[in-house]
Amino acid sequence: MLWLICFFNYADRQTISVVLPKLHEEFGFDDVQQGLISSAFMWLYAGAAVFAGFIVDRCRRTDLIAGGCLFWSFVTLITGWCAKLWQFVAVRALEGLGETFYFPAGLSLLGDYHAAGTRSRALSFHQSGVYAGTILGSWLGAWLAQKYGWRAGFYFFGGAGMALALVLWRFLREPPRGAAEGADAAAQTGNLSFKETWRAIFKSPVVPLLMLAFVGANFVATLFLAWTPTFLMDKFGFQLASAGLSGTVFIHLASAVSVAAGGVLADGLARRRAGGRILVQAAGLLCGAPFVYLVGVAGDKTTLMLAMTAFGLCKGFYDSGIFASLYDSIEPRARGTAAGLMNTVGWAGGALGPLYVGFVTQYGHKPSRMENMSDAISCGGGVYLAAAGLLLAAILCLRKQASHPS
Repeated sequence: MLWLICFFNYADRQTISVVLPKLHEEFGFDDVQQGLISSAFMWLYAGAAVFAGFIVDRCRRTDLIAGGCLFWSFVTLITGWCAKLWQFVAVRALEGLGETFYFPAGLSLLGDYHAAGTRSRALSFHQSGVYAGTILGSWLGAWLAQKYGWRAGFYFFGGAGMALALVLWRFLREPPRGAAEGADAAAQTGNLSFKETWRAIFKSPVVPLLMLAFVGANFVATLFLAWTPTFLMDKFGFQLASAGLSGTVFIHLASAVSVAAGGVLADGLARRRAGGRILVQAAGLLCGAPFVYLVGVAGDKTTLMLAMTAFGLCKGFYDSGIFASLYDSIEPRARGTAAGLMNTVGWAGGALGPLYVGFVTQYGHKPSRMENMSDAISCGGGVYLAAAGLLLAAILCLRKQASHPS
């Protein structure tokens, strides 16, 4: 059930990216304005996430999940009514507000069904909903835009998401907090104060290092989500529907394959050594960095598709442990707030990705717009390397803690 909601969570947010060329044709939005539309979602999503997480730790998570899905799906539907820049920015921001409750609530719920031995596998399976939603949201949104106009995708995904929310409101079940950790953890039913929650989150330097690495990984992910369809159309001559599909399927289908393997590997390594889950993530970023660079500089379709596929495979290994690694250092009663804060930090920084590409594309020093966009995308490889360095530092901290327990 959570996989289905995760699917619509990403399908709804991705539909806007594939219709940006249509919005440029109809309303004349330039590159910076298109980047602003893409980033508006992320700014409010990030800004509200920590507060959403704090609420998640104190309220029924199933109600927040179903209610949030109903709200953001309605906002998706009314996006089809927009005609001005401020309206697109406003609905994207409102959608970010609605979606910000889902991941803190949904992942906290999964954390209470799965202990450390199976947590990476469970969360990596859930993560596959992200890839499926991104792929189908892009392709179907582009196909509907090409056949029936850019508004059709918003009506379809918005209506379907609202129907799903009403059905799952009846069937989602709330487990006791800490149920997967054993009787002692489940018996801790009192809410933590804000100060206690903050202390639980930041008692180890590992958590801020994980969050900063998430900023770098999200920066790269969001610039690909926002700009790949336009990049494929303008540089390689793809049609809108094929750009929407190709811009996501090579990366995210590859990620869907590797995230499951990454989850199994992370669970196994976590049992053997401190920082085992994070090691899998760091390897994904280190191996993925050259392929991110290659996507930007590719001069032919074959090289481009191979680079996108290889990048997707590496991305899946990083994604397999994003929240499982975080939860290893956070007690159950603070996990909603921790996940919310992770999203606040990660998406606030990540939201700069689409805006960065739009700004460099329009004002870069290269002779053509497309050369500037290619340079901006290839710089993501350096961002991946920096994020990998932060994860390696987190592993060193964990091993030091394991050898010198307090």
